[in-house]
Amino acid sequence: MSVGRGMLTAMSDHSVLGSVTLVASKAGAEFLAERAVADVLAATCRIEPGSDVTEIDGAAFVAGALGELTSPSLFASVRGLVVRGLDQLPDDVHAPLLAYAASPQPDVVMVLVHPGGQRGTGLLGKLRKLRTVRTVNCEAPKPWERATFVLAEVRRMRGQIDPDAAEHLADAVGEDLRALSGAVGQLIHDFDGQRLTVEIVGRYFEGRSEVKGYEIADAAIDGQTERALERLRQARGSGLAEVLVVSAFASGLRSLARLQAAPHGMQNHDLAREIGAPPFKVKAMRGQLRAWDAGGLVRALHSVAAADLDVKGGSGDSDYALERMVLRVVAARGPR
Repeated sequence: MSVGRGMLTAMSDHSVLGSVTLVASKAGAEFLAERAVADVLAATCRIEPGSDVTEIDGAAFVAGALGELTSPSLFASVRGLVVRGLDQLPDDVHAPLLAYAASPQPDVVMVLVHPGGQRGTGLLGKLRKLRTVRTVNCEAPKPWERATFVLAEVRRMRGQIDPDAAEHLADAVGEDLRALSGAVGQLIHDFDGQRLTVEIVGRYFEGRSEVKGYEIADAAIDGQTERALERLRQARGSGLAEVLVVSAFASGLRSLARLQAAPHGMQNHDLAREIGAPPFKVKAMRGQLRAWDAGGLVRALHSVAAADLDVKGGSGDSDYALERMVLRVVAARGPR
């Protein structure tokens, strides 16, 4: 049974009793895995505040210990067991663990944490197949999904935020999920009851965000020549690599081309999957597309391809090549 990407929102407190929760993490998702474990333990403590919880590393787990760790406690009616580092679990513990997971004790809460990687995937696969095991898949959001992560964090903390403010916060704080969650918590605490806006986020985090390639690309695609060139120069001054600028232009224009080719009548969330963009950006992209036709997109993509060649050694002046790309992309807008 899968319960989502690092959250146990589908579980009630009492459903953790007599359960086995498998927290399957991937690189970069350590924060989500930690929180998934904390969610189960918090639910356990709400059921039995004095519950007896034991945490053990997989490498230290010895055969025969499982029975003792899941037997009734003299001090509490509910017992918890967290096994971290499931990839390090000795081979002779696999069989008794699988047997227990197939028929867990009704007053025991067990959490198994696999940190990712290839080691221990055989055991992981067998646990996933058991109907008695809840799986929480923890995967770090892709760069274009970080704003969606912020939106989810705000909902989790029962706050409100504008989608563009979520994107601004994700850009300002970066890829550290713990820092992003902390920033959300700080803003919701400091602006209790208020809807978070770009202005509020900017007040706290302006200056922390470096210019991103997609900001330059969006400005050019929108026909804002001066803004695009200004942001390009700021980005180059802060050390943003030429190839990242070109990549952002290629990604933005290809997404527009995919949007243009998408079947009519598709919902925004379906379009988001189709074109590889966050759902709340689809509306903005629809607006951008009004100024473009298929021929203009082709010309713009040719300009980006030429710039890509130039910055990878085809030209002695990469900055000039990038500025020329900006001007050509802006010029490609509109029907011809």
